[in-house]
Amino acid sequence: MTNLIVLPMALPIIIGIILIFLRPYIKTQRAITVIGLLTTIGISGYILQSVYTDGIMRLDFGGWQPPFGILFVADSFSAILVLVATIVTLICTIYAFSSIGREMENMYFYSFVNFLLAGVNGSFLTGDIFNLYVNFEIMLLASYVLIVLGGKKMQLRESIKYVVINIISSWFFLVGIAYLYAQLGTLNMAHISQLISESGQTPLLTITSLVFLVVFALKSGLLLYFWLPGSYSAPPTAVAALFGGLLTKVGIYSMIRVFTLIFYHETQITHLAIGILAGATLIAGSIGAVAYKDIRQIVAYNVIIAVGFILVGLAVMTQEAFEGSIYYLMHDMIAKSLLFLLAGTMITVTGEKRFDNMSGLIRNYPAFGWMFFIVMLSLAGVPPLSGFIGKVLVGQGAIEAGSFILLALAFISSIFVLYSLLRIFLNSFWGETIISFEDEIPLRKGWMVSFGLLTILMFVLGLGAEYFAPYVADAANTLMNPQVYIDAVLND
Repeated sequence: MTNLIVLPMALPIIIGIILIFLRPYIKTQRAITVIGLLTTIGISGYILQSVYTDGIMRLDFGGWQPPFGILFVADSFSAILVLVATIVTLICTIYAFSSIGREMENMYFYSFVNFLLAGVNGSFLTGDIFNLYVNFEIMLLASYVLIVLGGKKMQLRESIKYVVINIISSWFFLVGIAYLYAQLGTLNMAHISQLISESGQTPLLTITSLVFLVVFALKSGLLLYFWLPGSYSAPPTAVAALFGGLLTKVGIYSMIRVFTLIFYHETQITHLAIGILAGATLIAGSIGAVAYKDIRQIVAYNVIIAVGFILVGLAVMTQEAFEGSIYYLMHDMIAKSLLFLLAGTMITVTGEKRFDNMSGLIRNYPAFGWMFFIVMLSLAGVPPLSGFIGKVLVGQGAIEAGSFILLALAFISSIFVLYSLLRIFLNSFWGETIISFEDEIPLRKGWMVSFGLLTILMFVLGLGAEYFAPYVADAANTLMNPQVYIDAVLND
């Protein structure tokens, strides 16, 4: 059954290729995409349950035993993220059915959504650091197409910045991989970890680790986020939601994986640097979130705040902190996707981008307004919604480690999140409506289905925290004990 591990990546690629040949048949493309994503969700759920009950799963491509061949490895951490990423992709795709338009659908939109998901899932599952780079590039190539789809001036301007930054970070990624291979002669992440444990983390390896830190900081938006607000504001709403829900999370995953499995020996250098970057990101993201009146800019800066918050768990390096980071990572993939969808829909129905030019929307769209209120509370960490348990566990981990400055910054940032979104809610949804009932644009069923599903998921993740706890604890245990991962990969 280990062959199933490849399917969360392989199935979207196969479907994406098939859809290229079905370009004129939009309804067929939609149906195949939904069936493929539902199948991938089922497989991902099965993989997660199998990992939890039977241990870490490994697939060696071509029969080459580690550390010589390419391999996929599924532990609870990667399996959780594959499952959530696929669910988010499905819901954003449902929204796209009613929003993206036939012209863009004819431009291979669904193919590139599948290719994007393939790169995301491949990044989560690979056990080879060069293959991590390859999957990053698959994801990025698909995102390059999606960010310019529609050809608006703003999209083209922001895409140049986005592409240049990612090309530079990918070059640094290759440099880091080259230095690692030159020193250790292997690309298998478990084998790299074993060799460093046996021989010690030399100064040159520590410098190499800082190269990887720069790479993943650029890709996740950890302090080096200057490319993110514009790039996430430019594309169509469904694409922006996919970007907000998935792309930075791959950078976060990679940083957590590399700095718990490979570079965890000189924490006074690497993890101190991560802690400083996380704290600075929380501060800068909070300032950005309250400095703008453009809704999409505010939402983008909330993405940046979440990056800093999640990586507090990596800086702290305790079991509780890792559990909190994983919970919050799951929550943020869902909540940020919903927030981007809601923000984009607000712009669609009003024709305005600034919240101070909107008012009274709750009179026209009451359900829509209250869903915005719910996601606002969830992102602020109000129980029993999904953001609460992650914030509590990260806070407990920070207290246990004595990281009181990071603890203070993490929870002050929650106040800024609440304030930034509360400004939107009070200005845009209350007061006298700016839309007469004659000019009211009805909310399409596909939009409301997407909003409803993501809102339900936030409640499920919050109220069902006890059900998810064993899987999250298993994932955190693997991160805390890299030997568990090494033994699963290198020992039959």
